Amino acid sequence: MNTVTIRANMAESESLETVTEHERILQEIESTDTACVGPTLRSVYDDQPNAHKRFMEKLDARIRNHDREIEKMCNFHHQGFVDAITELLKVRADAEKLMVTAQTEEVIRCRIQQRNMATTVEKLQLCIPVLEMYSKLKEQLESKRYYSALKTMEQLENIYIPRVSQYRFCQIMAETLPKLREEIKEISMSDLKDFLESIRKHSDKIGETAMRQAQQHRTFNSEVQKQVTLSCAKPLYGLNGRTPLHHNGLSTEAADEEEMDEEVLTAQDLVDFSPVYRCLHIYTVLGDRETFENYYRKQRKKQARLVLQPQSNMHETVEGYRKYFNQIVGFFVVEDHILHATQGLVTRAFTDELWNMALSKIIAVLRTHSSYCSDPDLVLELKNLIVIFADTLQGYGFPVNRLFDLLFEVRDQYNETLLKKWALVFRDIFEQDNYSPIPVENEEEYKAVVSRFPFHDAEIEKQQFPKKLPMSQSVPQIYSQVKEFIYASLKFSESLHRSSTEIDDMLRKSTNLLLTRTLSSCLQNLIKKPHIGLTELVQIIINTTHLEYACKYLEDFITNITNVSPETVHTTRLYGLSTFKDARHAAEGEIYTKLNQKIDEFIQLADYEWGMAESDGRASGYLMDLINFLRSTFQVFTHLPGKVAQTACMSACKHLATSLMQMLLDTELKQISMGAIQQFNLDVIQCELFASSEPVPGFQGDTLQLAFIDLRQLLDLFMVWDWSTYLADYGQPTSKYLRVNPSTALALLEKMKDTSKKNNIFSQFRKNDRDKQKLIETVVKQLRSLVNGMSQHS
Repeated sequence: MNTVTIRANMAESESLETVTEHERILQEIESTDTACVGPTLRSVYDDQPNAHKRFMEKLDARIRNHDREIEKMCNFHHQGFVDAITELLKVRADAEKLMVTAQTEEVIRCRIQQRNMATTVEKLQLCIPVLEMYSKLKEQLESKRYYSALKTMEQLENIYIPRVSQYRFCQIMAETLPKLREEIKEISMSDLKDFLESIRKHSDKIGETAMRQAQQHRTFNSEVQKQVTLSCAKPLYGLNGRTPLHHNGLSTEAADEEEMDEEVLTAQDLVDFSPVYRCLHIYTVLGDRETFENYYRKQRKKQARLVLQPQSNMHETVEGYRKYFNQIVGFFVVEDHILHATQGLVTRAFTDELWNMALSKIIAVLRTHSSYCSDPDLVLELKNLIVIFADTLQGYGFPVNRLFDLLFEVRDQYNETLLKKWALVFRDIFEQDNYSPIPVENEEEYKAVVSRFPFHDAEIEKQQFPKKLPMSQSVPQIYSQVKEFIYASLKFSESLHRSSTEIDDMLRKSTNLLLTRTLSSCLQNLIKKPHIGLTELVQIIINTTHLEYACKYLEDFITNITNVSPETVHTTRLYGLSTFKDARHAAEGEIYTKLNQKIDEFIQLADYEWGMAESDGRASGYLMDLINFLRSTFQVFTHLPGKVAQTACMSACKHLATSLMQMLLDTELKQISMGAIQQFNLDVIQCELFASSEPVPGFQGDTLQLAFIDLRQLLDLFMVWDWSTYLADYGQPTSKYLRVNPSTALALLEKMKDTSKKNNIFSQFRKNDRDKQKLIETVVKQLRSLVNGMSQHS
């Protein structure tokens, strides 16, 4: 019941509202010009459904009401109307005149309206293109076609807006355009910053791509050149000595890289350069190109400094160097592209300035970091990277001569690391050597040795197997390692754009350093080692003799590699001869030293009874052991050059004689009996017999025995007691005791003179023959006189 009531009330309310609205519309129709009736009537149809029917009913009722009122009014004014018609007819003529005047005014009004409409159309036709261009501008901005938008703005400002500048909307539009330009500048600058960030991130990849292309190009050209060289000549060793060739003349690696060349991307493939072109065009159109150029160059200089800053541990791995080079190459590849793709954004002078700044920094960085490197393989990798780096940038027009100059410094560093490495190699070889002649059991073993070392000896070749080669196993190993060093040194010389003569000179100089410094030092250290005995020293001398002989084969080896004749004027000679001679001389000197040391060891074993009454008739045991040692030692010297063995033997005998003389004249020794002199004489006789037995062949006559002549004459003087002859012939060239110095004779005579001992010879002289005692005293006085005379004369 409530719902029905509510609906009834709502319907009644709506009906009242409709009636009121219709009343208002009728009043508006009655009071409004007929030209404006249309919108009023339209509101009827926009109202509720079926409302127009009720309105029509209302309208009909209103019309009927007006008709009644008109009828009443007509009835009321009928007489007046008749009177008025009568009056009107009277003024008919005047009315016609007035009608003509009204028509004339209407024509004038219509003409004015027509003219106004024409003017309006004309102005609208001028405004429409402006609006169309502005609409086009909006579309261009929305689609981010900023360069086209700027052109549209230019047309608006210069062509379209001036035609209708008197209108307010055009003034507003003109004021908006500068703001739009600033927005475009900001947007394009933001795009440029994104571009700069993008190329900073992609520099590594761009550089890697460019360097790979340069490396493939270099490899291809190198293999082609090598194939041409092989077709013209067939040297014993190729430039690298080991690279196998593909069936088409290219190495497998080169062929693979050539196939990959087609897949390599370019800088344009990796980076979208359109932002920089777009920004350049925009700033050019805006007349602010200089600002853009300055900003771009400033930012790129900052990025260059960042790129040139290496990682602190770059020198530890080749990847550190490769990343460093890739970033730098990527940077300058982009700049080269910008240089050629844009007109004046960067100039050749600007890129040259950047490159010179970068080159100085690169050289300083590489010079510092390469000095930390101790691995020759890493230095070689660095050299290869520098070559590819230089070739890549040279291909883009950047001068790289200073980089190749730097490579000479790196080459010295490489050689230093090689020398250190080979010093360890030589040291290991010497430590593992047994210092014995190489035994060969059969022909196969013999050929295996001579294939590694140039050994030729007709007598040994005639011997039956098994036999021994004179050098030890270290000789062929050292020779092979020198060749390996030459190969390793050659690796650095490749790809340096140097002539064969220059490469030959580099190889010879580095090999000379190996021989004269590294190998020589290793040999000198080896010779000085305590555990190296006489046998080892003898073998070292033999080894150095054969290595010295092999130097000419090393000369030929280098010549075969470089194809540079050794007769060339500027060809450096190998200094191996002096190295091995110096080592041999050092070994010889060490032999003499060790022989003397060994003799001293035996001498220290001497245990003479200096007060003995008479000798036991045989030589001392220590001396016989010493002579046996010398005899066996000199037998080992048979493989030494004759003069070395003779010098060693003479040196040993002289040192033995000197040591025996010093033993007699030792100030700690206070007395010596005649029996002790006799025993000492027996020992010296054994020394003389050893010397006369020719322990080393080659001595003429009694040359070796002369080493003991001083001892012999001194002992003979005391044994025979021939003082009268000594004193009478003293100073004469024909004196029998020419080698006996008065001070020596006096010192020994003083040791034998001791009256406090019963067994002293002088005691017996005094008992048996006082005249002889007086003679002794006379001899002592004369000897002292001679000694004093010598002192005054000197």
